[in-house]
Amino acid sequence: MKIIISLVTVTTLVGCLGSSDTNKTNNNDNPPIKNIEVSYHNNGLFTYLQSTAYDIPDTYLYGTSHYSPVWSLIEKPIDNFQIGLPGTWLIPDNSDNVNTPLCPHGTYARDNWPERAPTYKHVFQTIEGSSGFWASSRFKTTAPKYSMNSTPDCYNTEVATPGWPFFHSSKPLADNKLGLAQLSNRMLMPPDGLPFNGTPQGQLIGYGYFALPLRDKVNDEQQTGVQHWTLFLNASNFKGPLAFFVPEMWSDIAKSYTFNIGRGLDSRRLSNDVAMAMEFNTVPQFKSTDSSGTGYTKIPKIQFPLDDGKISLVKDLHYYSKQALFNTVMLWRDGSAAPSSKISLHHAYKPQLKADAEWYEQDNKPITNFNKNFSLQVFNDGSFGIEFTDSINERVGKLPRYFKHENNKIMAVNEVDVPQETKLIEQEFPATSQDAPPYSALPLEGSWKNPGPISEKFAVNLGDCTQITYVWYRFIDQPVFQQYNWSIDERNSFQALIEKIHAHWTIDKEYLEPVSSGILASFDKGLIVTPPKGLEVGYVPIVVQQELSSNSVCAV
Repeated sequence: MKIIISLVTVTTLVGCLGSSDTNKTNNNDNPPIKNIEVSYHNNGLFTYLQSTAYDIPDTYLYGTSHYSPVWSLIEKPIDNFQIGLPGTWLIPDNSDNVNTPLCPHGTYARDNWPERAPTYKHVFQTIEGSSGFWASSRFKTTAPKYSMNSTPDCYNTEVATPGWPFFHSSKPLADNKLGLAQLSNRMLMPPDGLPFNGTPQGQLIGYGYFALPLRDKVNDEQQTGVQHWTLFLNASNFKGPLAFFVPEMWSDIAKSYTFNIGRGLDSRRLSNDVAMAMEFNTVPQFKSTDSSGTGYTKIPKIQFPLDDGKISLVKDLHYYSKQALFNTVMLWRDGSAAPSSKISLHHAYKPQLKADAEWYEQDNKPITNFNKNFSLQVFNDGSFGIEFTDSINERVGKLPRYFKHENNKIMAVNEVDVPQETKLIEQEFPATSQDAPPYSALPLEGSWKNPGPISEKFAVNLGDCTQITYVWYRFIDQPVFQQYNWSIDERNSFQALIEKIHAHWTIDKEYLEPVSSGILASFDKGLIVTPPKGLEVGYVPIVVQQELSSNSVCAV
């Protein structure tokens, strides 16, 4: 993702000591006036709060699930701020390749990230979605949003919803770059991410990705596999499958780079080198100096909801074999009775997590003393999180905000240690503007128009001050599938299975194992829709526009 760096300079005057006459000639009793400049930049904080699970058995790498909290990480929406709450970084297992680049020349990763050489396996293909706060999102709130972010071709293409990439384009992806299919007939997927209900403060959402064989293997030049990586959610008001990545999205890179045939997420199990992390990507900072030239910086307040001084970021992490869901869906597709929606832990593996070494950077330099009051931990229940040693009786844990730059070192300091003359303490980070252009596929054309929707337009308001416009498509007629030359029999077979899923896997059933402790969060109630009469089975709602609404209740 491209990061936009902005710069604002504020100049203040530090008057002459011992004199109020700033026009006098300077002498030893009156040191020269010092211009103090306060400037605004990015690179205020970069790190991963990360845990790793190693050596998951190969047979348990066809699905994964976990629970993570959602909360207001910041007090108000601000510009140029991006931190992902704990989420996935799923990649295909290419451990058999140790030298050959998976990313060909001409791809963004190959041409810009030499440190990922020789194989580029961690940036070849990813499912990296999470809840979070995104620098490029248009309609920001204090609460996070969830997005199914992914990249199938070394970061040349970004896919986040059934129409759009990662936030920064008002127009949808080109027809031949669409890759995410709407599966649920009960929840909308707006391009700016899925907002939550109200302002959650640590309630949990369950996320699970499973490889499902929704279609037969395709006889094509890149030898596309059958794995449809499908997101299952567990919230208080929505349970079950939401959407899936079309296998051809993953195999497309092998058309022009044959080494990648059979190496994508359409064919391969997940890598067993698994990390669960919060990514601190883009955090703004104010910079200033005191009259002696010592540098100081300030970042926004970043906060965590606590219980006895702790927060579990990742809990109930499991990995699954094909017996958990893949095989039962295969039998169902081929005519067997509908399987239970419950994804059994009898075919799951619970790995041991290990908290990774902590490191924190500002301006590409290490920060010392940053974590003096907290540490990453794996708790007794096996969950990974943070313990704040100075906040045992507090409900909120806070990261350091102020830093001193001296002798080419950066050290976290308390607010009382920042000289008033730097003017940092009173600086407020600029609030984000809600005056953003809409995401829009209107007027419908190309794959959006042919064969096109079956319904008129519907509209709903969300708590992030946006209005969503959506239409209903027959599942197999939604835009993502129109780029493929499938036979009528193939389309009808696919449609028939989805009709079974809509009839039997409803949003009030249990899918993921219930969370071991804690309360489930809920998604914005405006996202939950009811199919019109006659469209209850086999039809899906597709968002065609998201814009500001003067009628919605803002969650800011």
